[in-house]
Amino acid sequence: MQNERIIAFVMAGGQGSRLQPLTQNRSKPSVPFGSRYRIVDFVLSNLINSQIHTIYLLVQYKSQSLIEHVRKAWTISPLLQNQFVTVVPPQMMSGEHWFQGTADAVHQNINLIEEHRPSLVAVFGADHIYRMDIRQMIQFHRERRADATIAALPVPLAEASSYGVIVADPEGGIRAFEEKPIHPTPMPGNPGMAFASMGNYIFETEVLIQALLETKESGGTDFGQHVLPRLLQSHRLFAYDFSTNRIPGVQPYEQQVYWRDVGTLDAYFEAHQDVLGAEPVFDVFNPEWPIYSSSYQGPVARVLGGEIINSLLGAATIVYPGARIKDSIIRREAVIEEGAVVEECIIMDYVRIGRGAHLRRVIVDRHNHIQPGDRIGLDRARDAERFHVSPGGLTVIPQGPVSYFARDHRGSSGHGYAE
Repeated sequence: MQNERIIAFVMAGGQGSRLQPLTQNRSKPSVPFGSRYRIVDFVLSNLINSQIHTIYLLVQYKSQSLIEHVRKAWTISPLLQNQFVTVVPPQMMSGEHWFQGTADAVHQNINLIEEHRPSLVAVFGADHIYRMDIRQMIQFHRERRADATIAALPVPLAEASSYGVIVADPEGGIRAFEEKPIHPTPMPGNPGMAFASMGNYIFETEVLIQALLETKESGGTDFGQHVLPRLLQSHRLFAYDFSTNRIPGVQPYEQQVYWRDVGTLDAYFEAHQDVLGAEPVFDVFNPEWPIYSSSYQGPVARVLGGEIINSLLGAATIVYPGARIKDSIIRREAVIEEGAVVEECIIMDYVRIGRGAHLRRVIVDRHNHIQPGDRIGLDRARDAERFHVSPGGLTVIPQGPVSYFARDHRGSSGHGYAE
């Protein structure tokens, strides 16, 4: 891989309808995660850490928040011509329509492939929380002289009906695809597990270009449904077992191979719980495989008093005396006032939790002011009258009016260190 030219297309146009109301004003990849990241930061960090530096981010729905984040957080030196992360909205060069599917999105930008003339093209999704050394997948691809390689995640056979399942031989050669099968085919040598497609692909460049052209002619628009089944009839396709991927710096207490689809509110919340604790399931702090994000220039958090248990505090957050925070993630420039109780919550940027308020299992999106003494997450029926309540019982408060942000979290004029 050292001398290969590789470009990556990151599919970042997802609507994220199952994450409503968090995707009310932003696309799914732009949804915040943890105390300082956004979901898209994970795939971009994996690519950069894997020495893939030519990255096109294909966006579509409600993309402004994502565009601004990439502009501020993902600028690579302009002196390095082939090292960049750049956002590409639908160019409509082949017709007056938006991206019709994953394959159509890349087809509409086939000129970018021809411009760079890479040996390989990586097509990755932007919707998951994980670490992956893509170089290991590329090595697997090269060793098997594959035309296309699909990253595959072993999942319990009982859960495989929710996924696109790959039927492969012991060497990883793909024999068939099964779309959400009632009776999924188990992995070779492991009857209790099945291979689920992760939606991450490596292609030989000429194979990809020809497949995109042929798929376009036949009316196909999607990699999983159209391009890959077509290639399977005439080319060498392999499944790369993601469970074999190893990342330096992963601690013994962590889940060694971590991947989460955060496509629902409950899954999103549970993934946040995975980063908490002295020995988290997924320790985001790993100097040998960093997750990059914005270079926020605000001050550190200030704790003036109160009790904080198993929680993360974002920069410029203020916690006042008498407040209690437990099993929660508080993002940037939040204020937790005197006597407020926050339990198992995700509190996003520029939120103020009023004096004496009590929140339990609540996600509060940006620019909200929870009134003093308010109680949220303690009465499901009452919460459902005011807010969105997930199937798992999470109460979710959508973004508040940006006019609240016209005052910084100290109540003075200005708007702090907005990102």
